[in-house]
Amino acid sequence: MNAARASFSLVTAWELEAPLERVWDAIYRAEDWPRWWPYVERVVKLQEGDGNGVGAVRRLTWRTRLPYRITFDTRATRVEKPFRLEGEAMGELAGTGRWTLSHSGTVTTVRYEWNVRATKPWMARPVFEWNHNGVMRAGGEGLARHLGARLVQA
Repeated sequence: MNAARASFSLVTAWELEAPLERVWDAIYRAEDWPRWWPYVERVVKLQEGDGNGVGAVRRLTWRTRLPYRITFDTRATRVEKPFRLEGEAMGELAGTGRWTLSHSGTVTTVRYEWNVRATKPWMARPVFEWNHNGVMRAGGEGLARHLGARLVQA
């Protein structure tokens, strides 16, 4: 398989002792991610969505665990507050992402499914997966700090 066209299906789960609504708000407000997610360098809203945010387009620039940056746009395709947020990625990564939130007692579970095609030569297995896993782990830890919550599992 050509590394420049490698496809990935990755799943991340975080469990936080935090109210569902607070976790949802932090994830939904992507422009604030650089405040708490160490690898997110910048998020710029390019287009407003409808009243729920469907159709909103954002440009995200991520640092990686390697000496590279990745920039791509996302378009929100589904928003079901406070349980589901889906989007389409376009640019240096192309594909779909889905945030699913649920709660049980005091614990909110965040599940992220990322089905993308890489467009840069270095984004080959296992490098891309290693990078993704570290970036997502840092996101869970940063979100817990941001919310003043305990990260039960990442």
